[in-house]
Amino acid sequence: MCMKEELLEVTAPSVATHLGALLRVLRAISVHRDTKQLFRALAGEMRHVVDFDFMGLFLYDESANKVEVPVLESRQGSGFVLPPDFPPEATLTWWVYHHQEPVVISSREEETRFPRVMELYRRFGVQSSCVLPLTTAHRRLGSLAFAIGQSNVYSEEQIPYLSLVADQVALAVDNALHSEASDRAQTELRREKERLELLLDLNNSIISNLELRSLLRAISASVRRVMHSDAVGVNLPDPETGELRIYAHDFPGAKGFLREGMSRPPDSLPGRVFSTGKPASSNAQQLAALNPEAELYRGEGLNSSCFLPLISRDRVLGVLGLSRVDATSFSHDDVQFLMQVANQVALAVENALAYGQIAELKDKLAQEKLYLEDEIRTERNFEEIVGKSPALREVLKQVETVAPTDSTVLIVGETGTGKELIARAIHNLSPRRPNAFVKLNCAAIPMGLLESELFGHEKGAFTGAIAQRVGRFELAHRGTIFLDEIGEVPPELQPKLLRVLQEREFERLGSPRTLRTDARLIAATNRDLAVMVDEQKFRSDLFYRLNVFPIRVPPLRERPEDIPLLVRHFAEVYSRRLAKSVERIPSESMRALVQYEWPGNVRELQNVIERAVILSTGPVLNVAASDLKGRSTANGHASKSAESSATRVAPPVIDRDQILHALREAGGRVGGPDGAAARLGLKRTTLIARMNKLGITARIVIHSS
Repeated sequence: MCMKEELLEVTAPSVATHLGALLRVLRAISVHRDTKQLFRALAGEMRHVVDFDFMGLFLYDESANKVEVPVLESRQGSGFVLPPDFPPEATLTWWVYHHQEPVVISSREEETRFPRVMELYRRFGVQSSCVLPLTTAHRRLGSLAFAIGQSNVYSEEQIPYLSLVADQVALAVDNALHSEASDRAQTELRREKERLELLLDLNNSIISNLELRSLLRAISASVRRVMHSDAVGVNLPDPETGELRIYAHDFPGAKGFLREGMSRPPDSLPGRVFSTGKPASSNAQQLAALNPEAELYRGEGLNSSCFLPLISRDRVLGVLGLSRVDATSFSHDDVQFLMQVANQVALAVENALAYGQIAELKDKLAQEKLYLEDEIRTERNFEEIVGKSPALREVLKQVETVAPTDSTVLIVGETGTGKELIARAIHNLSPRRPNAFVKLNCAAIPMGLLESELFGHEKGAFTGAIAQRVGRFELAHRGTIFLDEIGEVPPELQPKLLRVLQEREFERLGSPRTLRTDARLIAATNRDLAVMVDEQKFRSDLFYRLNVFPIRVPPLRERPEDIPLLVRHFAEVYSRRLAKSVERIPSESMRALVQYEWPGNVRELQNVIERAVILSTGPVLNVAASDLKGRSTANGHASKSAESSATRVAPPVIDRDQILHALREAGGRVGGPDGAAARLGLKRTTLIARMNKLGITARIVIHSS
């Protein structure tokens, strides 16, 4: 009897119901090309004519001898799962596939042909089932199965109708599989095209862009797009500390937990990849187990990652990292392709680092050349330290003591005493002598440009910044930087200078990148920084940081025994320079030079001797009396004031009780020879400022006494 004849034996209402359901099934499955959508539509229609708890589509791959369950509908909300170790030969799908006959099981207790399947039925609460072959004219696919928790639900009478349904489902599934295979092939081709384009883009980027950070940001963005990742970053070791850091990061949805510049612990996943040179990927559970960085990934919402070493010439240069918000792990194929990407990135990093080092050295050499030319053009006060006075010997003893250390030195003294020469002596006697001695007069640079001179700037950081500039601190790396007139540094720049002294790091203007410097600072001033601190013109913390080892250079009037030596020295220097033959200095001229107070100190003496050599027409040095006459009287007050200022390098901190005691002894008088200011060794204005700060008035003194 044929299938159609068997259907005619069914009652008329049943035939109408089944045919109507079959038509609806045909309409439902005809519009779907996706296996899952097709099966859901089928399940919705089949519930009208067949009762089931589980309905499954089982596909059998004969070449791999593997049964797959692409879709499963369950009324109970739980799936019918084949264990991974379940042999395909023991399944009903395998039997139906090879025999091409449906199987009806009325009761699992009575079924003896498929013992292992019955054990699964018992586990999932299934009593009876109906399994039909899915076959088209071209190939066998697998089976369509219905299962339920009651016995004797499916009968042989239902087989013809269900077989018709299975035939239509087989055609639809075959079409869907072909469509999915075609889509997969197109997707694969598109993916391969994108990956090849990515490799080509990487090659072009390496050729066209040698600025490392911008290059890696561009590479990261391209890799993120092609690999369907949410975050891509390049980790490189810090050139100073060797610590692995995020150097470039492309993550549009970042919340700030992972950011450029942050360090990666050695026991983190990228840290392990960097140390072992082997790629590693992780899912959400493995990321959660990463003790050092678990909170960071959780905070960013990242659930899968892949890290690859950047290897060039058998050396690990860094780590390329990719992360995704969804839990889709990176496949073996993804890792293999990303290793090709990592090789290209490693080449880019190696080239860019080499280019950066060459550019940095070239720029540094150019800057040093400018400084050297400036040094040659600038007339130095004297070529070596000249003198043998006790005051000068004490200074040189301090220089010898502090030079071998890396301590900050503050040189104080009047204008023209030779503070820069003392700074050079400290540098030349230190282990830093082979490296640069970089100087900057803070008073000679406009306030708006001083920060750029100290720390450098990037191209476009401000109007007129047409190129990147290396700052003095960067140029003095491993050498010495000498900041003359340190008291002229504006208050808004003082915190940055303090940070360089304390943390040894800074940023160029217009750059978020933090740079480190190993420059020793020697500062000089002719101002009383302690008074400036009291007047709130200079930061106290910066003053104490500078005043680690103060050296006071005595004025020339405090070492008159050095004047004859200096006179002879300068006379010889300018005689050679001016092609003259000055051989003798009259005793009266030398006496006048020694007795003069020299408010301009050595610099003034140098200028006077140069003028005298110019005016001398014979072998005798002709010092014009007008050069010295009247200057002592005119400059007497200034000299005494300068002497008083230079003598006090770091006045003691006067507390409230000391001020009150001095005021009581002075009868409440602040100024005057016997006033409280004189008793405390302070200026009247300084004492008044401190009294105001401490809330001390004469009334308090009178009442307290």
